[in-house]
Amino acid sequence: MEELTMQTLKPAERWLLAKPDPADKIRLFCFPFAGGGASIYRGWSEEMPAGAGVYPIQLPGRENRLMESAIRDMDVLIEKICEAIHPYLDRPFLFFGYSLGTKIAFELARAVRRKWQLAPCGLLVAAGRAPHIPEPRPLYHLPEEEFVRELRRFSGTPEAILQSKELMNLFMPLLRADFTLDDTYRFTEEELLECPISAFCGTRDPEASEEEMAAWARHTRGSFTLDMIEGEHFFLNSNREQLLRLVFAIVAEQLEAAASAGEQS
Repeated sequence: MEELTMQTLKPAERWLLAKPDPADKIRLFCFPFAGGGASIYRGWSEEMPAGAGVYPIQLPGRENRLMESAIRDMDVLIEKICEAIHPYLDRPFLFFGYSLGTKIAFELARAVRRKWQLAPCGLLVAAGRAPHIPEPRPLYHLPEEEFVRELRRFSGTPEAILQSKELMNLFMPLLRADFTLDDTYRFTEEELLECPISAFCGTRDPEASEEEMAAWARHTRGSFTLDMIEGEHFFLNSNREQLLRLVFAIVAEQLEAAASAGEQS
């Protein structure tokens, strides 16, 4: 993979930390939780089968895009991601989303179908309730003190940031924007997806219950699986190995299917 720098990037390329490898047999595009950046998927590429490229999507307003304004509108965000990744959807691909990222991955799967009649060979969703289930307790509009209290309850924002006024001043616009993106999302009915959906649920996740994760089944004509992973909302961090084993198995299965299809064509 070719490393990209902000100085040499075209606008669309800012969404990718690395340019996809032409040798990839399959590609996994990953989308972060609210307030998270592409770095949450650091090391994933080393854990995937040979021939599988892992490409975390970097949303504006964080990490190497900190000076850009975060996007608060899902339709705008999906349009921009479509533009960025379309050239790299020329071989089998999967989408993985975590929490807020599940909505992004889901809407992107629908968007590439509408635009180009393309479909991922798998949609992987973790720690995010099915998209037709409204957010029961929106946070984006809360006064700052209550908002910070809720962030602490999520346990996803480091305490060092929550306790620093300077750091909170820096990160608050991003956090507000991401929770606005999440909390104001409105599901609309479309044709069901055709691809398999694989869901991952924390055994003690207060934000996305087993029932809410199981409800993803209604969004595909394909197969559906639900795996329970020991942990709370951020089992991505606390139980990384189990999650990666499950994702590895799905990617390996789709890689084998793609190879078989190539041999028959």
